[in-house]
Parts: sequence; C-alpha cells; structure tokens
Amino acid sequence: MTEKIAFLSHLASQLGRPLRTVPASRPEPVNRLPETRLTGMTAEDLLALFLIRSEQAGNRNCVTTSALLTGLVADLCREYGTPVVLADMDGSGLPDFRSILQPTHHIAVQSPSEGNKNTRNARNARTGIVYAEYGLAESGSVVLFSSPRQSRSLSLLPETTLFIVRKSALIPSVAQLAARLDAMVELGLVLPSCINIISGPSCTSDIELIKVIGVHGPANSVCVVIDDE
Repeated sequence: MTEKIAFLSHLASQLGRPLRTVPASRPEPVNRLPETRLTGMTAEDLLALFLIRSEQAGNRNCVTTSALLTGLVADLCREYGTPVVLADMDGSGLPDFRSILQPTHHIAVQSPSEGNKNTRNARNARTGIVYAEYGLAESGSVVLFSSPRQSRSLSLLPETTLFIVRKSALIPSVAQLAARLDAMVELGLVLPSCINIISGPSCTSDIELIKVIGVHGPANSVCVVIDDE
C-alpha cells in the first residue's frame, strides 16, 4: 500500500496537484436528453422510426400480425434456406415454429443440455430464428438476452438471422433499456450473462473504406415485427 501511495503521489506531483483519495463529485448534467429524447413518441411513431433506422442499418424489415407470423417465417425460411436453427421459445408467447417448418426443412432447436452441439447446429445452419427482448427505435437495433434457451451462436453463426420482436417491445433508445435493466436488478432478478445490441448484418470498412458484409456474423439480417397492439 505504501508503494501504491508513493506512486500515486508522484503522479499527482507531476500534474501539479495534491494526491486525491476521494473522487470528485460528478457535475450536474446540462440536460436529461439521453433519458427524455423520443419518449413522447407514440407506438406508431416508434415503429415508423425503428423501420427507417433498421433499413438504414442494412436490415430487411417485415411487419406482420400474430395470425400471419408462422406463414411469414415459413416463407422466409424457404427463401433463405435450410438447415434452420431455432431458439427454444417456450414461454415467450410465440408459436411453435417447429410444427410449421419440419415438413420442408431440417430443424434444430436450441437445447440447454446439448452444449457444443448447439454451436455446431448454428454453424451449419443457413437460417437462424431468435427472439429479441426489445427493439431500439433510435438506432433500429434489436436487443437479445443470452440464455440456455437462446445462445449467442444462434444469432451470430447462421448465414441469415431472423430477429422476431414485438411492436409493444419497441422503446426509444438505449437509455430506456438501461432503466429497465436497473429495474430488473432492483427486483432481485438475475441479468442475462450477455446482452447483445445488434444493428443489421455484420460488416466492416476497415480495409480501404470498402464495405464488406458478412464478416463476423450473418450476411443477411431480417427484422420481423409483430404488430401486437
């Protein structure tokens, strides 16, 4: 501890100030824009903004109803190809896509007990189907909670990923997401091991500013929004 204090005291002297052992209080923010921006928007406005930002990020967007959801997912899987890997959506309130897809597709469903097999299935899949907890209207991003029923590999390894999100789960921005996570902690709920905020298919422009899609994730990204209001 003495060496640590001596080292920090030396740094402070070089900066021309005394050693500080207590952090300075944070200044009051000039405004609350991060927390209040877009919060006055209606559900329809949030949906419209989400679709605009999502398309700008390179996503393909589809808006459907609960009644037409399974038909739309089946059509998309036929378009993007098989095998198809699915998150285990029991308890999510979504329909059982297995019964719709099994007659025409090779299906693999995430299983908490199968470990590395889940990763192999995702790696070999042409199409992955996952459930997004939230959609962020400000950026057109989807928010995925990792769990034994829906691992990170399901959204990252298939050639195409279908992100299913409810219209009622669209929120203005990441500030509202942070507030909801804080509320989970206050309620004593366990946060996911990983929270991914995904904005479109993977891409990079690192080499000579040439945009390349499908570098470290799906080459195709489809947001399926359920109009549940």
